[in-house]
Amino acid sequence: MSRIVMIGGHGKVALLAAPLLVEAGHEVVSLIRNPDQADDVAAVGATPLVLSVEEADVAELARAFAGADAIVWSAGAGGKGGPERNDAVAIRSMEAAAVAGVRRYVMVSFLTAYGEVSVDHPLRAYAIAKIAADRHLQTTDLDWTILGPGLLTLEEPTGAITVARVLKGTPSSKAPTSRGNVARVIAAVLAEPASIGKVIPFYDGDTPVAQAVADVPQEYADLS
Repeated sequence: MSRIVMIGGHGKVALLAAPLLVEAGHEVVSLIRNPDQADDVAAVGATPLVLSVEEADVAELARAFAGADAIVWSAGAGGKGGPERNDAVAIRSMEAAAVAGVRRYVMVSFLTAYGEVSVDHPLRAYAIAKIAADRHLQTTDLDWTILGPGLLTLEEPTGAITVARVLKGTPSSKAPTSRGNVARVIAAVLAEPASIGKVIPFYDGDTPVAQAVADVPQEYADLS
């Protein structure tokens, strides 16, 4: 059994991932900012821990991570709150993971988190911050995996995805991705050592999740 700490524990993806991880025999600790969310987290089998990752310093985060085997960043804020929510805060969590001795770190990012962000991007500051956090993660000594799902939907998960980049400028509607499938990918990469050091861009497709994450081209790790 592993102890997995999920950042953004009340998010839709995290609430779907937690029961999968618990079913696999893991202990899941979900960080939440609002204590009113604790019952929702507990209902899916995770242990809620009230801590604002925006306000916590490295030492406080490291204490929350103590004894963990993996960290999953699943905090998105839907682009709200400014770049600091997904750049400085995410980087601080990586530093805390290193202090706490937690090597495994899974970052949930987005499908086109590479290259330059167009000036007319609807969430440009958010996208730039996410890319900065992803690139910083690649420079650390952590055993990282970066997940890049496409447009998130509430469709029923199929358990099958396509791992591929999309051309810049491709409408996000062309790469719909069930949140349930994202949850399955999180669980799969935590069980798959071959996913370490990989960037995995994906959307709903035809390849079973476990198979897809075990055979990701190394060239996708280039975020330039």
